[in-house]
Amino acid sequence: MPDSPREDHRAVPRAAGRAVRRIAAALPAWWPLPLCALIGAVGGASYGALASPDYAATSYVIAVPAKTADPATALGFAQAYGRISTSTSTLTAAQKAAGVPARTLGRHVRTETSPESPMIGITGSATRPGKAADIANAVAGALTRSGNGAAGNTGVRLVQFSKALAPSSAVSPSVPLGLAVGGCAGGLAGALVLLVRPRRKQWNTGTGVPAPAQATGSDALAEPVQPKEHV
Repeated sequence: MPDSPREDHRAVPRAAGRAVRRIAAALPAWWPLPLCALIGAVGGASYGALASPDYAATSYVIAVPAKTADPATALGFAQAYGRISTSTSTLTAAQKAAGVPARTLGRHVRTETSPESPMIGITGSATRPGKAADIANAVAGALTRSGNGAAGNTGVRLVQFSKALAPSSAVSPSVPLGLAVGGCAGGLAGALVLLVRPRRKQWNTGTGVPAPAQATGSDALAEPVQPKEHV
């Protein structure tokens, strides 16, 4: 009798599976490595090309000691003001000038200080160059006003040393960077696949020497009788 349609439908996936296994067996053992690296590189480049650009602009504030104050005092207060530049009070004072709510503003501002310089770097980030500069300048201005309000007690004034300018290019993402990172990540994933997957079976095509058969049953009890020597 001819095969039923159900059996024909089952035979197609089996034949496809056998074809895939034959192709995989013909490929070199290290094929997952370049494949994963290629997939990672394509994914990274696609992300760099399609994701929204991110711009960054930095404004600098410097702590200036009073005439009678120790210069080391300004260095210490620069560290302190750097920590409070992203506080709720500073961001709330800056939100109007930045045009961004304080809660959102905190995710787009970062501060850098140096233990050797009384300089505070305030960096704003946004999807538009002008908005990034506005955020940095707004936070720097709010910090300067707050610090100068307490200058009579601290002996240190804050001066906005350099205002942020709209950047000409985005900092991330970029297609070359995404390509490099994606390729490295894919290569690492391919290497892990090579480590964890089972090794291919090695078939022994040579002619081996068969092992001696073990005696069983009554044959194991039968031992050859050695003839006695006559003196």
